[in-house]
Amino acid sequence: MHVTIAYALPHEQLLEELNVPDDTTVEQAIHMSHLLEKYEEIDLATNKVGIFSKLVKLDQSLREGDRIEIYRSLPAKPRDAHAADDKKARIRAKKERTADDTNE
Repeated sequence: MHVTIAYALPHEQLLEELNVPDDTTVEQAIHMSHLLEKYEEIDLATNKVGIFSKLVKLDQSLREGDRIEIYRSLPAKPRDAHAADDKKARIRAKKERTADDTNE
C-alpha cells in the first residue's frame, strides 16, 4: 500500500513516500519512515498528526494513498505576545501604585 508522510519546517518541507503493508497504522508508518531519527524535535506524544488535514490518532489504520501529516507547534502570534507583555506591564504598574499608596 502506498502512503506519503509530510512534515514541514519553516524553511523545509519533507514529503516521503512509502510502501507499507496493509493494516499499517499511522504510528507504524511514521516509525518506518525513520523521520523520528532525522528530526529529533518530533515527539509523537505531543505533536499532533493527521491524514489530509484531519486530525487522527496514532492507531488509525491507513488506506491506499493516505497522506500522513505531522504537525509542529507554532510560535505564539506576535499580536498575542504583545498582548501578554501589555498585561504584565499593567499588573506591574498596578502593584507599583499599590506599593506607593501603602508607603504614604
